[in-house]
Amino acid sequence: MTVTGILSALIVGLIIGALGRLVVPGRQNIPIWLTMVIGVVAALLGTVIARAVGVADTRGMDWTELLFQVVLAAIGVALVVGAAGRRGITR
Repeated sequence: MTVTGILSALIVGLIIGALGRLVVPGRQNIPIWLTMVIGVVAALLGTVIARAVGVADTRGMDWTELLFQVVLAAIGVALVVGAAGRRGITR
């Protein structure tokens, strides 16, 4: 993977993670690096699911793929916040 590919993945991960945080109600006490990791994982899984369903390669913007990614990021953020809250862990 090239440096450009890595930077692109991090930027997309940050955006997808931030969108996932926006969808989850309430305040999330997790660090930005964890949001980025959740976003990168959600972006990769969302793309895999979209390709499996057959909606990843469409003309124009792939809104369904983006929806899969944001939903997965929201689920990831909610799980991490729930696990951290149960343990009393903050930043």
